[in-house]
Amino acid sequence: MNLIELAQRIKAERRKKNLTLEHVALRTGLTRSVLSKVENFRVTPSLPALAKIAQALGTTVSELTEGLDERPQLVIVRTGEGPRVERDRPESNIVYQSLAHDRYSKSMEPMLLDLPGGTTRKSALAHEGEEFMYVVAGQVQFDYGTETYMLNRGDSAYFDAQVEHRIDNPGTEPAQVLCVFGRGNGN
Repeated sequence: MNLIELAQRIKAERRKKNLTLEHVALRTGLTRSVLSKVENFRVTPSLPALAKIAQALGTTVSELTEGLDERPQLVIVRTGEGPRVERDRPESNIVYQSLAHDRYSKSMEPMLLDLPGGTTRKSALAHEGEEFMYVVAGQVQFDYGTETYMLNRGDSAYFDAQVEHRIDNPGTEPAQVLCVFGRGNGN
């Protein structure tokens, strides 16, 4: 199941109903923090949690997940077509653009990240799988574990995403990074 699409559907449905995260938290018994992580595609809700979220939003699990298991052989995304996602606000002002949003069941998730000048993420994150980053434009600071690296246009990094990591753009010029999230270990 495509975590990004599911997260976007949940957030869109909540906003369509003019509900805050706090309202949904009260209706589901889940914390605001967990709901925020679900909407920002940091965690996938369990089936019971998804059922509670769907009920709180006045919809069904089947409506939220419809088509998420479709797997077209080819997906072409033209320039500017991929949905842009602002995740982790106010933690970060990085904008993510999905580059394969129409293929819901996939083993990797390519994203184009736009980092305005002065972008600083408050805390590093870790998640399952592996990640690949390629600096398309500008310069970024990449924190991985306890190490810090400056990556310039054309530089790349492939790493175990279970180690806390983050990227920042401490400069004044915008930067752009191609990032591919994968499940890792051939799974």
